[in-house]
Amino acid sequence: MSSTELPSVPPTSVLPRAAAVRVAEGERLRSVGLPGVTLSIRSRPPARPGLPPALFVHGLGGSSQNWSDLMQRLEDVVDGEALDLPGFGDSPPPDDGDYSVTGHARAIIRYLDAFGRGPVHLFGNSLGGAVSTRVAAVRPDLVRTLTLVSPALPELRVQRTAVPTVLLGLPGVAGLLTRTTGKWTAEQRVRGVLALCYGDPGQVTPEAFEYAVEELERRLRLPYFWDAMARSARGIVNAYTLGGQHGLWRQAERVLAPTLLIYGGRDQLVGYRMAQKAARTFRHARLLSMPDAGHVAMMEYPEAVAGAFRELLAEAGGSDDGTGTPGAGG
Repeated sequence: MSSTELPSVPPTSVLPRAAAVRVAEGERLRSVGLPGVTLSIRSRPPARPGLPPALFVHGLGGSSQNWSDLMQRLEDVVDGEALDLPGFGDSPPPDDGDYSVTGHARAIIRYLDAFGRGPVHLFGNSLGGAVSTRVAAVRPDLVRTLTLVSPALPELRVQRTAVPTVLLGLPGVAGLLTRTTGKWTAEQRVRGVLALCYGDPGQVTPEAFEYAVEELERRLRLPYFWDAMARSARGIVNAYTLGGQHGLWRQAERVLAPTLLIYGGRDQLVGYRMAQKAARTFRHARLLSMPDAGHVAMMEYPEAVAGAFRELLAEAGGSDDGTGTPGAGG
């Protein structure tokens, strides 16, 4: 394994560097080489030494930047890191092309094991919520608490507005979208994403919109962008169909860590009605319902999400010296 300040590329891959990734003031971006995968890690130094580690996992099409606001608000209680899942953000594709929920979970486990970061306070949004649920279920020793923002857990009736995302996982659809939307500008694409993911897109500042456009333009130049999106979407669909002990709801039942569930009333991708089912399924769950939030509450209302996590931390017995209860849930 290796860790450097500048993102690295596996020697077998030839990947263009379209533009520099934005790093907010006080943040650090480094690249970590692990067997079969290279991960880009965004971090913010904790306010003081000895704080317990936290790891933040983004959703489909997102990146570690989705967590910057929340990480800053929690720097006094956790030592925070946010990763770019393989094929997203500044992380190159995995060597084996595995974008399944299990594949993403494996990458996280490899990272935590390699650097001895566990047990962590694990955060996940959307796809990252499904991945984090699997990590917490199969490796409870690595998870101190679990915070899920609109987790992509199986629904019997998918919302109409979520259907295009589901269809993206079907063979050939990504190529069709590439052809049919080829003339769309990055600005048009970003407006569409914000309308889908935010409860109130008007909350996005002009500066944040400009950053989002710049990042999308960068990623659209990467030859694997649509492949990573399509294969990860397919991974979610496949995870929805798994039964038995590998089913996500069955794995949610196995999670031992104290769990904070956050659902948005204006979420167009994950049904608000799933909040109560999730609260009944996870063993040690707290539920925060946010009627005005969309799919990315940690970006829309980072202060409220931070406050809810602080309450979870206090209830779970977390301490400033990092000796909080590790994944044993109370």
